[in-house]
Amino acid sequence: MTTLIVNAQVVNENRVQDLDVVIENGHIQRIGKDLQHVVADRVIDAKGLYLMPGVIDDQVHFREPGLTHKANIYTESKAAVAGGVTSFMEMPNTVPNTLTQQLLEDKYQIAANTSLANYSFFMGASNDNYEEVMRTDPSQVCGIKIFMGSSTGNMLVDAPEVLERLFANAPCIIATHCEDEPTVKKRMAYFKEKYGDNVPYDIHALIRNEEACLTSSSFATGLAHKHGTRLHILHISTGDEVHLFEVGRRKDGKILLDNGQRKLVTAEACVHHMWFDAEDYKTLGNLIKCNPAIKAPHHKKAILQAVLDNRIDVIATDHAPHTSEEKAQHYWQAPSGLPLVQHTLNVMLELSREGKISIDRVAEKMSHAVADCFDIRDRGYIREGYWADLLLVDTNATTTVEPENIYSKCGWSPFEGTEFHSKITHTFVSGHLVYENGQFEETVKGKRLLFSR
Repeated sequence: MTTLIVNAQVVNENRVQDLDVVIENGHIQRIGKDLQHVVADRVIDAKGLYLMPGVIDDQVHFREPGLTHKANIYTESKAAVAGGVTSFMEMPNTVPNTLTQQLLEDKYQIAANTSLANYSFFMGASNDNYEEVMRTDPSQVCGIKIFMGSSTGNMLVDAPEVLERLFANAPCIIATHCEDEPTVKKRMAYFKEKYGDNVPYDIHALIRNEEACLTSSSFATGLAHKHGTRLHILHISTGDEVHLFEVGRRKDGKILLDNGQRKLVTAEACVHHMWFDAEDYKTLGNLIKCNPAIKAPHHKKAILQAVLDNRIDVIATDHAPHTSEEKAQHYWQAPSGLPLVQHTLNVMLELSREGKISIDRVAEKMSHAVADCFDIRDRGYIREGYWADLLLVDTNATTTVEPENIYSKCGWSPFEGTEFHSKITHTFVSGHLVYENGQFEETVKGKRLLFSR
């Protein structure tokens, strides 16, 4: 199938241009002006629409295997492509935890059979699986995930000698969840004794506070600089942490410092930490309970500014669905996590509409820079020869989030009732038009991401 997209406003590499694009054999075959004469099986007139590189979400929890009452790779990848997310990297805290190479490969096999988006999976680290971690193939696996804060099962890595060894010898990029566990436990005990079940609306931000995040992030960056480790710190939730990260810039497929060296420690911001703040607990409560916590209003401004300053390199979701029944429990029992992947681009385009970030910077932070951070092969840009991971979006249309149009298996969203001033109309995954105006074409599945390492 050859596809010709004409009259698009192409958002790519810090420019917006009126261009046509030809897709053939899954790849971008040609980009140029006045290509209407090209013979194609399908022609899409994109007049009035933006054509953007597909979003690459470097942090999702799709819950399969073991937690499929909440979500699975099929349902969550469906939600992803409906939101313009063409590739995802999924976390290892499934059941069982992804702590062996065989369990890791099992997830790849599930995705090969069911995922509508391109996929990769993190190898999980624990206090006692060092040899398994060292067997990770850096060309085939997005990275190694270390929970330096509480997680599911046996995934908290808190032994100093293990952390030293992992950082010293990791075969590829390490991604960390940074919250200091002793700080969190101490504050949880304090507030349980103080309030019992009568908790204040913003207690989650008080328990998982700025100190917990900064202590752990500082420790992780110290280890990275000590051992020369490529480190990526996930979901920065405080302005207190942004000084830990140097200013980077994209060049030649890498994130570089001003001196031309590769940026050793990169960072991620998530959409919910730039959209919600602690005041929203009053109305949303456990629906926005997540780790690390959504905090006071000044933090979301500082995080967005760090994104604009290129201290924070990429934007993602940390999509982590739970059932409505689980979220309806009392604060002390309700699990942490939000379903976000379907509306991540809508959120950022809304911030763009408000003048807080340009649309070309949105493409940079959600596509280009993710590909550069993780060395993803031939994706993340609109370039001839690259895989055709693309989306079309209408910023003159609206998307109202309602239960009937939510594709995540959990069936709810913290954005319910929100009207976004954008609508994703088409999503191409490796050249296949998987989503078009609310309809899915599911006969072709996504592909495994490969890495130039």
